[in-house]
Amino acid sequence: MTQTTATTLRAAPAPASAASPARQPGIRIPVLATQLLILAALFGAWEAGVRTGAVSGFLFGSPAGIVQAAWKMILSGELWEHANYTLWASAAGFVVGTVLGTVPGLALWYSPYAAKVVEPFLVAINSVPKIAFAPLVILWFGTGVISKVALSISLTSIVALLAAFQAAKDTDPDIQKMLVSLGATKRQIFAKVVVPSALPAIIATFRINIGFALVGTVVGEFISSKYGLGHVIFVASSLYDLNTVWVGIFSLMLLGFVLYAGVDFAEKRLLRWKDQTYATQFKL
Repeated sequence: MTQTTATTLRAAPAPASAASPARQPGIRIPVLATQLLILAALFGAWEAGVRTGAVSGFLFGSPAGIVQAAWKMILSGELWEHANYTLWASAAGFVVGTVLGTVPGLALWYSPYAAKVVEPFLVAINSVPKIAFAPLVILWFGTGVISKVALSISLTSIVALLAAFQAAKDTDPDIQKMLVSLGATKRQIFAKVVVPSALPAIIATFRINIGFALVGTVVGEFISSKYGLGHVIFVASSLYDLNTVWVGIFSLMLLGFVLYAGVDFAEKRLLRWKDQTYATQFKL
């Protein structure tokens, strides 16, 4: 009897394993390889269209012409000079604008009365396209790099302020009440609950502000500048040099990747728990 029971117990797992057969892992192309294949297909089709006459090289440029224009600018050092100008102006505007917006946005949590007074003005300013302020900023700060930084600040600061204010306002009220009942001060609640709770939303806004910072700098370079990728695109477009225009556009994309990598680095340093939580939920 004992032997029969033992045999049954050992055999019991077999039906479960038969009922749920092991999943065979499929062949999956690495993400980077897939991305490169997509780019190769797009640029290949573009180049083929230009060579066959299906696509106008005058109106759209061509990948081969873009490479030639980029290589020429690289050899002369012109591309690095303009890209460096745009990068540092955008980075400065992004950092200063984000700080100037985030700190007051969080501070509004301290006074609901002040928040109610200020909120309509913030909404009104945010409803106006910031590009409309560009001529004024150029007149106030001149045609140098300061005006480009100021434009980036004007675009990024209001977005950061609204995001930080909303994130602080959405902090769990039950946790705050519990800490008050335990004798915590308002300053302690702000430091231990409000700021940590608002950080994910604030850092998510950083990614949006990267684009706004670049937009502010490039618009300033369009209006009045002798340097920067915006200046390169503006001059090339006025000369109908579409290949050089694409060089400027693709260079701006690369600058966006550089700034995005900086935000990723900051996120990993400030929110070390986030990656672990994401990996646990989705089993990455």
